[in-house]
Amino acid sequence: MAILVTGGAGYIGSHTCVELLNSGFEIIVIDNYCNSNPESLERVKHITGKEFKIYEFDLLNYEELENVFLTNDIEAVIHFAGLKAVGESVKKPLMYYHNNITATLVLCKVMDKYGVKKLVFSSSATVYGVPHQVPILEDFPLSTTNPYGYSKLMIEEIMRDISKSDAKWGIALLRYFNPIGAHQSGLIGEHPNGIPNNLMPYISQVAAGKLEQLMVFGNDYPTSDGTGVRDYIHVVDLAIAHVKAVKHVMYNQGIDTYNLGTGRGYSVLEMIKTFEKTSGKKIPYKIVERREGDVAMCYADPLKAKHELGWVASKGIEDMCEDTWRWQVNNPNGYEQVTLVSSTTK
Repeated sequence: MAILVTGGAGYIGSHTCVELLNSGFEIIVIDNYCNSNPESLERVKHITGKEFKIYEFDLLNYEELENVFLTNDIEAVIHFAGLKAVGESVKKPLMYYHNNITATLVLCKVMDKYGVKKLVFSSSATVYGVPHQVPILEDFPLSTTNPYGYSKLMIEEIMRDISKSDAKWGIALLRYFNPIGAHQSGLIGEHPNGIPNNLMPYISQVAAGKLEQLMVFGNDYPTSDGTGVRDYIHVVDLAIAHVKAVKHVMYNQGIDTYNLGTGRGYSVLEMIKTFEKTSGKKIPYKIVERREGDVAMCYADPLKAKHELGWVASKGIEDMCEDTWRWQVNNPNGYEQVTLVSSTTK
């Protein structure tokens, strides 16, 4: 019996594959590599010393997906696959809605046909929109401000309707806050295409001299130093949460939602200072105007995940910065370099 991981070559997917394999699970990965790299999976094999099947195709392809279920004994699915850039989603909403929502519908149809009704879905804290207070609880009102966020919110609603229609389904909706960091080995990490959208890879590329300076969007928020505060979570902690969640859905029915964060916020300037301390590099930055839609503070109340999944984030902000810098130094061009292992299972 195997866990099917869609989008398993991605940033969070690859780290989750490591934790699943280290926890004794057999895995099968599907990825079309539109925003990931097959080298990440070769490095997962290197880290764990374990082999697994990899299928390269688009999740929109019903026939290819059905073949995976026909030829493998699948117990549950962790669904990461999807487009994820907020700015791009605003420019190309039809692409985001078609890809993220239709692919999920195809996946759920095939799962239903083959009686695989255990699913962990990669959602996002973007579904909370502009929160009315912090820390954020799972039962807060839901809204969002961009097509990427709407695609996550719509999929959550689809999952709730599926669960209502058939009590055999067990579904966990995992709402991530701000994943950063990398595997301690320095072999897998975040490899954004082009200029990074997120703070930590931007900081690390400035530290490495690939980018000139960091833009800090606003310093007049009602926070300790005027810059925005976010809940940063180490990607390995996040990956471990997926292992806990898949164990939970395999033995439970119905649908549950969980915040995955540390429960503490750090400001942009705090992140810069900590990164400078752990890397020994100076991070030049420039204060610019606020971005439209940004909020002053956003951090989770993660107690539900602690009580129901037995999960607590264990890594601190220095761990996150150290591991990010190790990944950057070891992989200045991400995965675009000599591969560690030459074999690939298809």
